[in-house]
Amino acid sequence: MADKKILRALAGEAHKVPPIWMMRQAGRYLPEYRATRAQAGDFLSLCYNSDLATEVSLQPIRRYGFDAAILFADILLVPQALGADLWFVTGEGPRLSTITTPAELDRLKPAADIHETLAPIYQTVRNLTQALPGDVALIGFAGAPWTVATYMIAGRGTPDQGPAHALKHENRALFEALLERITEATIEYLSAQITAGAEVVKLFDSWAGSLKGEDFDKYARDPAARIITELKRRHPGIPVIAFPRQAGEKYIGYARATGADCVGVDETVSPEWVAQHLQPDGCVQGNLKSSHMVTGGDAMIAETRHIVETLRGGPHIFNLGHGITPDADPDNVQRMIDAIRT
Repeated sequence: MADKKILRALAGEAHKVPPIWMMRQAGRYLPEYRATRAQAGDFLSLCYNSDLATEVSLQPIRRYGFDAAILFADILLVPQALGADLWFVTGEGPRLSTITTPAELDRLKPAADIHETLAPIYQTVRNLTQALPGDVALIGFAGAPWTVATYMIAGRGTPDQGPAHALKHENRALFEALLERITEATIEYLSAQITAGAEVVKLFDSWAGSLKGEDFDKYARDPAARIITELKRRHPGIPVIAFPRQAGEKYIGYARATGADCVGVDETVSPEWVAQHLQPDGCVQGNLKSSHMVTGGDAMIAETRHIVETLRGGPHIFNLGHGITPDADPDNVQRMIDAIRT
């Protein structure tokens, strides 16, 4: 930990210059990533090719010197490992066979049976533990149960997660059974990543904000708490970052309720609000607008410095409020890093 700044932040240490990494930092905005993906042939082949997945995970570390690398994979590999069909449509994104009936749910595998499919992912983790510089931490990750369920129910990404909300209201027992299967599989998946060498794991709940009131508590917060509790039971001391995107007021108390060591926040909340309501509970991560990586300029520099200065009083990991987009300018990433570190 002494050499890894992000682990010290997760343990509660405040830094004048925070540790930095970016969601989707290995991605299409980098020319070297595009070349490696072309070599793989398609996105899923890249995920399951341990050597190439290791390479793209390392590319942003070589280029920018981030304080953490994140495993290159995808949140929808868990549904595939459970037995769902998964494919990607160029220019449109993922497609899955749907789970909307008890018979479709029954055809899924038990959570304990996911590891054969996911073995190449664990090998990527082992590769990275050997290849990363000594001061760079390795982050593993998974999608949170609600977010993964929205894709499994709809068979694709949707603007409002409408199909998942509909199933939740029309057949609550089926919906909850699916969420339970995903929760169990997520525990198994993240535990295996930790065993392989991940030093931190992150739970991405990208669509948490579409759950309101008690539904948020029951289907976003409580599954996260269960996953984190079990991971910490199996792997004492493992730090966990949770990202219930667009949770708004529900961010408050989330770390205490789930046991997360750090809460990632999106750009819809201000750094001042985060410092007042979340940082007293521990480490926070965020939250520069991803669009700044496209537009750059003085506005990006000013907002970057504002976030750092506002959150300097407590533990903070600098990141974007969501993943970097394919149209981002790689030079803007370097300018952001320079603004933080100088």
